[in-house]
Amino acid sequence: MTAPVRIPFPVVDEVSRHCLQEEEPETVHIEVHLPGPLDRARLRKAFLEALHRHPRILMREARGPWYRRQYEWELTPEPDVEVVTFAPPGPRALPDARARALAAAPPLSASPPIRLEVVDSVLLLTINHTALDGPACLRVLATAAELYGGRDNAPAAPPTRPAEPRQEPPDTPAGWSPPARVAHGTPDPSPGNGMLVAELPLPHRPKGSPYTVNDQLMVTTALTIAHWNREHGARPRPLRITMPVDDRPRDTTMPIGNGTRLVEVPYAPRELDVTDMSGLLRRTAERTRALKSLPRPQLGHGAALLTSPWAPVTARAALTRTLRRAAAPWTSTTLLSNIGRIPYPLDFGDEAGRAHAVWFSAPARMPRGLTVTTASTAGRLHLALRWSKALLSHGDGAHLRDLFEHYLHTTEVTP
Repeated sequence: MTAPVRIPFPVVDEVSRHCLQEEEPETVHIEVHLPGPLDRARLRKAFLEALHRHPRILMREARGPWYRRQYEWELTPEPDVEVVTFAPPGPRALPDARARALAAAPPLSASPPIRLEVVDSVLLLTINHTALDGPACLRVLATAAELYGGRDNAPAAPPTRPAEPRQEPPDTPAGWSPPARVAHGTPDPSPGNGMLVAELPLPHRPKGSPYTVNDQLMVTTALTIAHWNREHGARPRPLRITMPVDDRPRDTTMPIGNGTRLVEVPYAPRELDVTDMSGLLRRTAERTRALKSLPRPQLGHGAALLTSPWAPVTARAALTRTLRRAAAPWTSTTLLSNIGRIPYPLDFGDEAGRAHAVWFSAPARMPRGLTVTTASTAGRLHLALRWSKALLSHGDGAHLRDLFEHYLHTTEVTP
């Protein structure tokens, strides 16, 4: 019998594995809304075949002794569990499925570390973020859509932009002091994450603008948090917003796993002035372009050192958790993950149809405590706010959504 293929944990996976917390699971949620119903047997068959088309997703954490020097993924020929389930219909079916996506991560011990719940005509994917990210699983879902509906689900060509020369971020605020935290609202006594999703108009952007929709979303996020903090009496401090950058191809060659690198976009308090929106958008665009052009390890150089096998994983895990707690005050203010325009049609054929809304949400553990995730489908912006219940309540989330919508509109600068 052939021994299963084993793959050492990449840096991102290992750091996440070291820092797992039961009270705030590291899950990514993807929610796809279709106009029509899905056939259960056909969907199960198509999704299983899609997993085999992307075999890197069929993996579980390999067992090993306490003194092992690294974690390893073990690839499996078949899933260990039934991945696709169908929730009973009812008025609470979708909210309950969303709550499960935030409260319980698919175990790393069973292949694959994802689950797909179907609620009427909604597909709800829950991903263990230690193993995989949202764009990788969306690629697998696009393959399943093509197998199910028999229609081409190849990705649309990305927007054509001139190659950016490598450059240093211009006029960047100093980052030697701890950044602002999102001010506490009215925390919920229960543990875990809360979430709110909304559909908004895409912001208008004049043709030939030197900034992108992503830059508009970055400015919107910064202004929203600055406003929230002012309302809650927080002293003005520089903001730092983490932004994932994903350079992977979107076709079937896309590497499956955690493939984004993280950069941080800084703002000084004096910059967040809506009376000079053109200048704020221009400076944001310069910073994001420069950060994207600079080569950088996914989590920085320190993480690569921590995850090198110089000691057993148990010892390095304890050190990683200690350093993470010590570095908590320097953690960025929030994370904005803009998936952008969904590159796949996600067309499931005549009866189920093509996706008209797709939401993502990223983990929101403390000390950051709030993440903003956006995507666009069918000409609409789909926003997910996700927060730690130790920081905010659902009412706080609704107010942040209203602030976000207001400031998104203010970025629509006319020439």
